[in-house]
This record gives sequence, structure tokens and C-alpha cells, in this order.
Amino acid sequence: MALGSLVFFLFAGCSLALENTESQTSPQRCKEDTNTFLWEINQERPKEYAVLMYDAFGKMGSNVEGGNVNQPGSLQQCRSAHGPTFSGQYCQVFLRQETVQYFVGICVPDSCGEEDVQMLVLYEKLQLGQTSLIPPLPSILVNESTQEMIMIHCLSNTIAPDASDVTCLFVCCVMVAIPLAATLFTAILRWQRNREVSPSVESSCLNTGLNLYGTLKTNGSSTSEMNRSASEENNSTSHTPCSPRSCVSRCLQAFSLQNTSQGVLSTSSSVPEGGYSSLNGIRVLSLLWIICGHSAQFSVINNLDNYKNWKKTVESSPLYVFAISGPVFLAVDTFLLLGGLLSARSLLSTISRAEDKLSASLVASYFFKRIKRIQPLHLFIMCLTIGLISLVQWGPYWFPLMETMMDCKTYWWANVLLISNLLPVHEICIPWTWYLSLDFQCYATTPLLLYFYRLNRGVFAAVAGGLLLMTTITGVIITALLQLPVFEPSTMTSYNYVLQYYVKPYTRYGPFLIGILTGIYLMTKKDQLLKEKWQAALGWFCCFSVMAAVVGLAYVLKDTPPYPSVPHALYQGLHRPLWALAVAWIILACEEGYGGFIKSFLSLGVWVPLSNISFACYLSHPVFIILYIGLQETPIHYTDSNFMYLFLGHLVLTLVVSYVLTVLIEKPYLLLKCSRT
Repeated sequence: MALGSLVFFLFAGCSLALENTESQTSPQRCKEDTNTFLWEINQERPKEYAVLMYDAFGKMGSNVEGGNVNQPGSLQQCRSAHGPTFSGQYCQVFLRQETVQYFVGICVPDSCGEEDVQMLVLYEKLQLGQTSLIPPLPSILVNESTQEMIMIHCLSNTIAPDASDVTCLFVCCVMVAIPLAATLFTAILRWQRNREVSPSVESSCLNTGLNLYGTLKTNGSSTSEMNRSASEENNSTSHTPCSPRSCVSRCLQAFSLQNTSQGVLSTSSSVPEGGYSSLNGIRVLSLLWIICGHSAQFSVINNLDNYKNWKKTVESSPLYVFAISGPVFLAVDTFLLLGGLLSARSLLSTISRAEDKLSASLVASYFFKRIKRIQPLHLFIMCLTIGLISLVQWGPYWFPLMETMMDCKTYWWANVLLISNLLPVHEICIPWTWYLSLDFQCYATTPLLLYFYRLNRGVFAAVAGGLLLMTTITGVIITALLQLPVFEPSTMTSYNYVLQYYVKPYTRYGPFLIGILTGIYLMTKKDQLLKEKWQAALGWFCCFSVMAAVVGLAYVLKDTPPYPSVPHALYQGLHRPLWALAVAWIILACEEGYGGFIKSFLSLGVWVPLSNISFACYLSHPVFIILYIGLQETPIHYTDSNFMYLFLGHLVLTLVVSYVLTVLIEKPYLLLKCSRT
């Protein structure tokens, strides 16, 4: 039966049903507009709006066996249809047929609400022909022909941000306006100072005269005055008593682009005393791994038209180790290791400058600096994402974004308090920021561990060993009891995996603890750990062997166990600490002179500017991926080349915008120091 006749019979039958239940469920105008559309579509020469609405309906495509089950239709075509008294409205009907879940896009008059659309869908079997609005997938493809409706979403044709959306956008505008205003203020201030210096020089020349060669005679004003003025400008943030007026001036100059942009793009590989040049390369390579994984992961979860083909091709091959099919999560463990190392180094350096005292005020300052480091940009990205979701005209794949927005409007406070990873996974606002909460919770343990280290080395060893054993055993037990996978594409959408294991501090603390231990060793060592070259060679062999085993076993154990599995449980509990130990060896070998070409590579100058903007890159790159996916009207087709270009496109946009965010939002708060002297 032709789709036009199908639509006619269905809507005609549904119109009869709507007439019988009009007072309860269906507005009068929806019924009238529906009848108008039905009458027009069955004319010999229907008007353009009716043709557009008819053509905008989702239809089954090819390669259903390969995963192309969604039928999005054409959102823009539906919206472009304008009838006599109504316009086309795009809705999605989410269905389940046996184990297959899919959605179908339909185009209805914009006078119809979701309840009216539900009436049309539920009234499947009609007296005017035993058929349905949305034909089921054929039995040759799906054994079960009975459809079960899950839900219906209609996408509004207008943008209507609410008070919370407006508030978020206002916060973003203010956070951007402050550094721009500070930049203008600093430029005006410098111009005024230069203007004040010039007349004094000119007056001095007139009063004292110039010798034959134009040299200024030293009488009264001199070049030293200009030098002093310039010096005062450069050091005004540190040598002037902080009166209210000067404090405001210092704060504004700290926010100015003239100061925040300095050094961000520098490729100098020199590091301060106690710094480790190899960390730049490790940090950037881990970041690229995460961006690559997210570029694939978000597309696979939301709108891939050949998901089954992708899964079959990619998930079992280590050649795709840098895609989400591979253990991309290991890059997160690398970041946790670096976080532990740097937190220990930072706190030990602060204690050393404070006359070797670990006081309460020092710990409070330690936490304040960390919050100042992460929260401004974190909250900006949260507000920006909420604002974008409310303002952008999304495509057929917008529904995950709506859930994110609703989560943010309810659970935004968890991001502010840095406890979002303790919430159920479906309630996390801006899902990728769970790492910041985890990192801060791990960060909070550093002062306590250093206290035990300074108190008694034996007590410290017992506490550290107990914590490492606890986090390992916890991972083993949770994996065994819940029969969790160790890795696969569906891992990130597995509710129990994320809720009970992936984002929790008691299962992810191991790498951070190893980082703390590495940082303590590097800061307090008095002699090299490695004495002979054969020791270094053995260390590198063990390092690469452990890394290869951790990655390779993830593919061997890729299947979700149907029963408690000892190999899966042991791998889950041990692989993160083992990976962290391997990365810690790389850092140690590079710092002790056994890094060779690996240290040269990891210490390249090109990593320095990328490392400087890495935090902004991590927070902002999912926004570009979400925008790209959410604006698509058709599904993405997986090929290696398509995904490579997708990754490179997201990467370039991320790098450019992250530089702007670093100098506008992140760095000003790091430079902000306004205290009385």
C-alpha cells in the first residue's frame, strides 16, 4: 500500500477516534488541522506544504541488519511546510520491537501536542484497513513483529529559553566581559602612563637643553624616571600597598589579555626547578587519546547507521586501540597518575617554603588554589552548555542533549560542590565533568598522606599499602558480583558499569595514589634509583610488557561474562594500577637520564603550548562533538576515513577555542593575587 493511502487511512481512523474522545484528549484545532492535511494529501495535485509533510516522514532504509534501524525523516523539510493555518512540527516516536529499539520521525501540524501524537500512534489498527501509522520492521529482519511504544518527543519550532537558561547565558557573558573590560582598562592605563612620561621628557629637553649629539643632560627629570615608571607598571601587582583602589586595579590587570596571553603559546621546553619536562608530552598524548575516543564514542552511541558493522569490525582489533573500541579509559588513569604526582610535589614545595610546617592554613590555601584552578572554567563550560542547548535548533538526534539540560537544572549543585560522580550516572550534569569531581576527591587525600609520611614512614607505608589494596579488591568484588565488562563499545552506556564502578573514587584511586608515591620519591630522593644500564633496560622491557598486556587482555576479555568471572574480576582490579606503574616508570626513567629518544620525544617544545591549554581542551571538546552530532539530520556512516576527519575537525576547533578560553577564563584566576603587603 502506498504511503499516501497509509497516512490517509490512519489519520482518517485516528480522526474518528479523536472525535469520540475530543473532550478528553485532543484539542479541536489539532483535529481540524489534521483533517486539512489529510484532505490535501489525497488531492490529485496536492499543495506543496502537504507534499513536504508527507515526504518528511521517516522511512526504513537499507542495511537494517548492519544497524541502520532509526528512521529520522527530514526535520528541516517538515519545518519548512506551511499550511493554511498551521506549520509542520517534527516529532519522534521511540519504539521497541523484540530486542531492537529505534525511533521514527513523523511530521504533524504544530497545533498537535505530544498527547495528540500519542493518540495517533496508539490507534494502530483501523477499521479502514488493518495497518498502522508506523509499519513495523519486517519479520525477515526481526522475529517479533509487535511494536511497543516507549515514548514520544516533539521538537518545538521556536526557541524559548527559561529563566535558568537566561541566567546561565548571563553568567557566561559576564565572565567573558570582565577580561575584555580589563584588557581595555590596562590598555588605557598604559597609554596614560606613556602620555605622562612624554611631556616630562619634552619639558626637560626645553629647560636643560640638548648637547650637540642629542644627549639629555641630567638635571631633574631623566631617563631613570621613565625606567622607574615602566618598572612600576610591570611590578604594580606586587610592590604597591593594596588599597581598595589599587586592589581593583591589580585585579583588572590580572584579568587583562596583556597578562593572561603571555607564555601560553611559548614552545620553550625549559621547566622550573623541580619540574619534569616529560610530563608535557604524556599529558598531551593522553588528551589526544581521550578526544579521539570521545569523537567515536558519542557518534556510536547516538547516530551511527552501521553500528553492528562498526562493532564487528572494530571492537576485536587492537589496531583500533586509539578509538573507543580500545581501552581509552587508560588515558584517564594516566591523568590521575599525573594529578597525584603534581599534587604531592606542589604540597611538598609549599611545606618547604613554610619552614617545613604542615599547618591548617597551609592546607586550606592548598585546597583554595585547586578550586581556583578548576572551578571558573568548569562552571563556565557548564553554563555555556546549558545555554547552547536552549538556543540551538537541534536536529533529529537532540534527545540526549535534552536529558543533559534537565539534569543540569536539577543537579547543578553537585558540580559546584565537586561531587557529581557520586550521583547516579543519569543525573550527572555535563557528564564528562565527572572526572573533575573524582580528581578533587583524590586530591583531598594528599595532605593526609603527607602528614603520615612526615609523621612515621612505617605508618605511611601501611596506610598507602592498605589504600592500594582496598581499591584493588573493591574493583575485583564489584566486577565479579555485577558481572561487569572490562571494556567494549557498550561499556560507556552500561548503567551498572558507570554507576557502580567507572566514576567512583573507591575503584579509581589506585593510579592517583601511585602518582603521590612517585611525586614523594622524586621530591625527596637523594640518589638515583638506577645504578646500571641493564637495570634501565630491564625496566623498559617490563614497562612495555605491562602496557601491552593491559591493552591486549582488554580485547581477550571483551565479552561481558554471563556469570562471575575470575579473569574479568582480576583484570578489572589490577589493570589500572599496573598501567599507572608503567607510566610512572617512564617518568622516572626520563628524569634519571635513561629516557633516551623517548624523553627527547616527550620533551619536545611542541607539547608545551598544547599542555598549557590542555585543561580547556578536556572541558570544551565534548561541546563541539555534541554540537556536530546534535545538528545532523542524517546518521553518520562509519568508515576509518570518516572518523579520522571527524577527529581532526573536532581537534582543530578544540585547540583554537581552548586557547581563547585559557586566556579569557582559566588563566586570569590563576594570576589573581590581591592581598595587602
